[in-house]
Amino acid sequence: MKRREFIALIASATALPLAARAQQASFEKTIGILMGGAESDQEGQSSAAAFREELRKLGWMEGRNSQINIRWAAADVELMKRFAKEIVALQPDVILTSTTPAAAAMLQQTRTIPVIFVLVADPVGSGFVASLPRPGGNATGFTPIVRSLGGKWVAPQGDCAADHPGHVIV
Repeated sequence: MKRREFIALIASATALPLAARAQQASFEKTIGILMGGAESDQEGQSSAAAFREELRKLGWMEGRNSQINIRWAAADVELMKRFAKEIVALQPDVILTSTTPAAAAMLQQTRTIPVIFVLVADPVGSGFVASLPRPGGNATGFTPIVRSLGGKWVAPQGDCAADHPGHVIV
């Protein structure tokens, strides 16, 4: 899946809880975002810009019918905890987190506001969701790792396996 398609998927997933909780068209929806990286990170900025653009395409205009409150934690767990408290205090309609530590900090602060996570390695093992097919609770999201594929991570692949029987691709 290409990065733009991934961002569009996240924007769509974020917009669904907003639409489901809509009271009237002119009501402003708020989105809290806790980014695990630094504000100076180009990839993080690019992802945030793509997220905003995809929301705009879905009709969510920042400043008109939506408000985005974003915090950048720069991989600092204590800062993530402080920002998670700040975001929850704003009572957003939905929260988006990136990285496992950011999701953990956020879910320590709320079990009622919908939380969508990305880049979480093991959401079940971390206790964020009950299971991948049925997350339950207030959290859902995307994980780059699917445990059922674990055997394929270390299985010999293609020509490398034929040429070098002891080698594995990880």
